[in-house]
Amino acid sequence: MKFYITTPLYYVNDKPHIGHSYTTVAADALARFRRMSGDDVFFLTGTDEHGQKMLEAARNREMLPRQLADINSEVFKGLWKDLGISYDRFIRTTEPRHEEVVRKVFAKLLENGDLYRGEYRGYYCTPCEAYVQPGDESECVCPDCKRKVNEISEPSYLLNISRYRERLAKHISESSFVKPDFRKNEVLNMLAGMPDLCVTRKNVDWGIPSPTPEGYNIYVWIDALLNYLSGIGYLSDNALFEKYWPANVQFIGKDIIKFHDIIWPVILLALGLPLPGKIFAHGWWTVGKDKMSKSKGNAIDPRSLMEEYGRDPFRFFLLREVPFGLDGEYSEESFKKRYNSDLVNDFGNLVNRSLNLIETRMGGVIPDRSPSEELAGLTARTFDAYSRKMDEVAFSEAIEEAWKLVVHLNKFLDSSAPWREECLNREQVLYDVMYGIRNVLLMMSPFIPSSVLAMWKMLAFPASPEEEGFDLLKKKLDGGIRTNRREIIFARKK
Repeated sequence: MKFYITTPLYYVNDKPHIGHSYTTVAADALARFRRMSGDDVFFLTGTDEHGQKMLEAARNREMLPRQLADINSEVFKGLWKDLGISYDRFIRTTEPRHEEVVRKVFAKLLENGDLYRGEYRGYYCTPCEAYVQPGDESECVCPDCKRKVNEISEPSYLLNISRYRERLAKHISESSFVKPDFRKNEVLNMLAGMPDLCVTRKNVDWGIPSPTPEGYNIYVWIDALLNYLSGIGYLSDNALFEKYWPANVQFIGKDIIKFHDIIWPVILLALGLPLPGKIFAHGWWTVGKDKMSKSKGNAIDPRSLMEEYGRDPFRFFLLREVPFGLDGEYSEESFKKRYNSDLVNDFGNLVNRSLNLIETRMGGVIPDRSPSEELAGLTARTFDAYSRKMDEVAFSEAIEEAWKLVVHLNKFLDSSAPWREECLNREQVLYDVMYGIRNVLLMMSPFIPSSVLAMWKMLAFPASPEEEGFDLLKKKLDGGIRTNRREIIFARKK
């Protein structure tokens, strides 16, 4: 089965922060899960590089927008490499092939009457790259980011949202397109009051020129949304496009719901293309109840946490701490507590003391047995629940299901006490524990792949979790394996 998953394109006016990492790590975990489930996965991410905000950011740095885009695009790529993001393609909106697709789509929508010439009078928020209506026009601030907006009046081409309003509302009401479910009414209310959208900017110099007599630049959000098509060969590689479209899951932050849950499907309906299966909007990370952002000076640099704790503990915290879809409160104390409690005490200690027992009691060789019926049954039930949660994009709940097996194995070791001389079934106990650890490693591989692989190698299991996939859960652990030297993967932090 094919599985196409995307992140939004990240704006390159500045460097990435924890919010960008959150979306991308979530998409990566799901992509890895689907690959291990046997699916043919295409995972797309990239950078959004046009628009007024980008132009102003470049001017403030006394450079050309393309120069700034080149620099910061590489910063994003570097962070994704350091985070172990397994994307299949990284797209940039300044790529000639993408720009050509945008112009062709614009021309097609114009020809079909889905775009028409008009005029926009109102307000524009440059930081959000969005047309907005201030709650209090005397203050003229954006209702979303609370920064000053510009009043503009200019001729423009508009997207005929009203033509598809009823059809889209029906689809949202009757399908799982908008996720989480509690967002549906919010999106439907937004759709009911949304005017037709300006899709060109007369006075913005950094963008893709539209195929119109005036040559106005195309609105940056229209440009950015079309990456989901151009990134898999729309209008350039029909075989690739037909293989993967429509997208199965598209991840976004809740601040860009309007663009992805309304404008994006309207464009697809106008093009006669199937809609994605799910647009899943996650929440924000907050600090002291305030949204984390660079403008507020409370943004957390992912690299600082990775340098202190490592790549995988950062990935683990993002997806374990808060139910995906809700806002989450970040603090250094909560990060450290989650790290020491789950990864050091529960998981790391389980692997370390089990390996120690294999070394000291079994001469470093895993016994050759078959798993007990109780543990085999628990593993099967755990994986079924874990898989359901992953299919629901409920990451923290999926980890919680896998953790039930971790807790069970720790208790089983304590109650069986195979380190005692009077333990008569030591070989069976240690075999069961190693079998259970193998299965936990498989389920945790999408979340903490590097750490899992390191443990896998210490245990001397063949191949790798990702190569083996979840089919391995149906098989017994072969005995007679000589384990490798132990290492502490998760060191306690004080």
